[in-house]
Amino acid sequence: MLVAALLSAGAVSAQDIQERTIKFGHLNNADHPMSMGAKKFAEIVAAKSGGKLTVREYPASQLGNELQQQSALQGGVQEMTAPAPTSLAGIVKEFGLLDFPFIVSNFKQADALLDGPVGKALLAKLPEKGLVGLGYWDLGFRNVTNSKRPVTKGEELEGLKLRVIPNPVFLETFKTFKANPVPMPFAELYGALEQKAVDGQENPFSVILSNKFYEVQKYLSATNHVYAANILLVSKKFWDKLSPTEQKILQDSANEAIVWQRQVSRDIAAKAVGELKAKGMQVNELAPAELARMQAAVKPIYDKFSGEYDKALVSTFKSELDRIQKQ
Repeated sequence: MLVAALLSAGAVSAQDIQERTIKFGHLNNADHPMSMGAKKFAEIVAAKSGGKLTVREYPASQLGNELQQQSALQGGVQEMTAPAPTSLAGIVKEFGLLDFPFIVSNFKQADALLDGPVGKALLAKLPEKGLVGLGYWDLGFRNVTNSKRPVTKGEELEGLKLRVIPNPVFLETFKTFKANPVPMPFAELYGALEQKAVDGQENPFSVILSNKFYEVQKYLSATNHVYAANILLVSKKFWDKLSPTEQKILQDSANEAIVWQRQVSRDIAAKAVGELKAKGMQVNELAPAELARMQAAVKPIYDKFSGEYDKALVSTFKSELDRIQKQ
């Protein structure tokens, strides 16, 4: 065992790693790549701590919605969660930068943005809000589904009542295309689609499949309008109780789990499209020229919100986008 090896080497004392149970809650179902990542993370943490640190997963919103779990971490009553950056924009508004539409067009660009200076600068703003970020997991590119019609261009979003994450950038994005965006907690979404309280929603392929939205939605458009990540978060109140050795175990485990989870998530997303078709969804791609038109249409959103954010971070964001979009 790693711990035994460290102890025999005199690197740590037995007190450096205590028996602890870490409650890790998130929104996704137990068959989702998010949950698979949580299980892998738990496995790595157990191995590195000699079984002393136990990560207990609570999937499918068992511990509440994203904002409730975020508050629970800040209060120290829950140890970990993995929300979308969107939900953190309420406490660190610069996370809204990651919700800007059409900023990255592939996974390589997304990883470069999140693992580079922008992602690190955003995580650095969390401790003063009672949270510690260990890195970014993959959720995937977000795509629009609805029960009314195929969407092959921006204009066809007009009039559709779409559930969006409660976030100003998302609301503004869909208003640009004259859709009717409705902010709503994720846990309420299936029921709202089933009862036709909303016409549609937008989420990555694996979320659409895992939550069986194909049962209540006919049309899926591969808009890829936003790349979505999950941030591996720890309660700062809990983090501050940990020894440096325990903190290192969690960070190292997170780093290993990130590489594994991203690959698994992307493999599953690629297969999910075929499964959604097999379950009766009508899937359509958007032409590159149409996506470029939509990207141009939302440009004013960048200017509107960038003015509200930390100027140095916005400058880094712009220079990083220039760099990674050339890759």
